[in-house]
Amino acid sequence: MICLAIESTAHTFGIGIVTDKKKVLANVKDSYTTKTGGIIPAKAAEHHVECFDSVIKKALEDAKLSFNDIDLIAFSQSPGIGHTLRIGAIVARTLAVLTGKPLIGVNHCIAHLEIGRMLTNAKDPVLLYVSGANTQIIAYDGGKYRIFGETLDGGLGNFLDTFARELGLGFPGGPKVAELASRGRNYVELPYVVKGMDTSFGGILTNLKQKLKSGKYSKEDLCYSLQETVFAMLVEASERAMAHCEKDELLLGGGVACNTRLQDMCKKMCSERDAKCYVLENQFNVDNGAQIGWLGLIMFKSGIRTEIKDAIIDPYERTDDVEVTWR
Repeated sequence: MICLAIESTAHTFGIGIVTDKKKVLANVKDSYTTKTGGIIPAKAAEHHVECFDSVIKKALEDAKLSFNDIDLIAFSQSPGIGHTLRIGAIVARTLAVLTGKPLIGVNHCIAHLEIGRMLTNAKDPVLLYVSGANTQIIAYDGGKYRIFGETLDGGLGNFLDTFARELGLGFPGGPKVAELASRGRNYVELPYVVKGMDTSFGGILTNLKQKLKSGKYSKEDLCYSLQETVFAMLVEASERAMAHCEKDELLLGGGVACNTRLQDMCKKMCSERDAKCYVLENQFNVDNGAQIGWLGLIMFKSGIRTEIKDAIIDPYERTDDVEVTWR
């Protein structure tokens, strides 16, 4: 069975083509970026409208397939930015109607976890999910993917993007902050905010802005200190979740999971616990169509269907709102 899947939760419009034999035949994306400032939802939606046709064509070319070969259409139904989710849903409904293929909507957050399980040897991991709007520590328990820790304000990626804007950098800001951090040498003390297994970044951002405005610290040292502080917070909370859930696997997911410093800190923690740490290729950490396709396939095979009339977006659906019928 072959699934063509659409990802459009935020700045990326992606098309993945995946088989039920765990083969990724294509994983093509086009992302909205800026030289200064952050993501503007309406502009990101316009980007998706302009590029969706060429991204679909490129994915089919990479897979050496036509629509006649596709058995299922999947799309990111939740959560995400309403402007951009809507474009993906419209494309998905249109393709399903034109081709007569069945349709299925999936939860983007859960897709990050399931693509990780597909691509690694992880059996029952804790997922440290760190992206633009989402920062969650997730594990399977009692028929759902439960959130054992999360941000109490904004997502880690948005926090990094916001500070990048203060530095005069464009979007996405996380990779640019990481580049500056690699040249930092002096740790500047910042607030460390872990509450149980939850984290908060708002106060740290305010503190960073104040330190930047003071002119006493270099941009490099502030970025270095930012990463060391917030990544340590997440590693601490992840380790506590692993102990609480009695799991010995940690899987990283989301765009911020591409950060090599975060990866190194997680691997060190897992090594000290005699646990395994799984890190995906960057193309599967960032938002991508392949993750949507794989989750669509396993949901479809478990009996879940999405009728055209029900293929509407749900920007605020939480990870733990979804009943997991495929495990």
